[in-house]
Amino acid sequence: MAELRCVREILDELESLYGNEKRPASDFYYEEPLDDLVLTILSQNTNDRLRDKAFAKMKDSYSSWDEVAKADLEELKAVLRIAGMSSTKPLHIQQVLTAVKERFGDYSLKELRGWSQPEVREYLTSLPGVGPKTSAIVECFDLDMPGFPVDTHISRLSRRFGWADENSSPVKIQKKLEAELPSERFRGSHLNFLDHGRSLCKAQNPGCGSCTLIKWCPFGQRREAGAAADGL
Repeated sequence: MAELRCVREILDELESLYGNEKRPASDFYYEEPLDDLVLTILSQNTNDRLRDKAFAKMKDSYSSWDEVAKADLEELKAVLRIAGMSSTKPLHIQQVLTAVKERFGDYSLKELRGWSQPEVREYLTSLPGVGPKTSAIVECFDLDMPGFPVDTHISRLSRRFGWADENSSPVKIQKKLEAELPSERFRGSHLNFLDHGRSLCKAQNPGCGSCTLIKWCPFGQRREAGAAADGL
């Protein structure tokens, strides 16, 4: 895995552009972490609009998590299919709900607020359909713990900054970033990365020529140099 270069400069520039580190934790906080865990499971491999559509449809169709846990699986699949959800997510949601109820006696993960972050990560990633990224979202946004979720946008930016090798998996990148980025900046910088990946540093046709981070970005520098050479 490549060295993390110019970390603070990059984080500071992203913050000057998007300002998410200044936003209070209450902007993202779920009183019940289980709600956000289920929402995050729904978000896997889909966009926020479809995720929210599926979550709202599920809440309209069932009055409690107990009803969701005990629903006919094919019926639950039909409810979630309206938003194009994969067939594995309904099963994983029911399995998670059952496991949480068995462990804590209720459909609640509030007790995790008294656990250490390593204990939370170990427990959440033991649940069906929950990997390090999903766990880190709950840790970071609901439990005020130092998790740094890595999705496709953050993986892409990490590779372009030279922080990760091209063949590094998101899980491997997350492990590296959590070890080396300043933990007090995790939540806001994660959101800044997302905003930059969605608005400018896109997978296709990134706006390198107008990006103020290009001075720290080998990818952008190579791309602009190539464009200049083509124009000769």
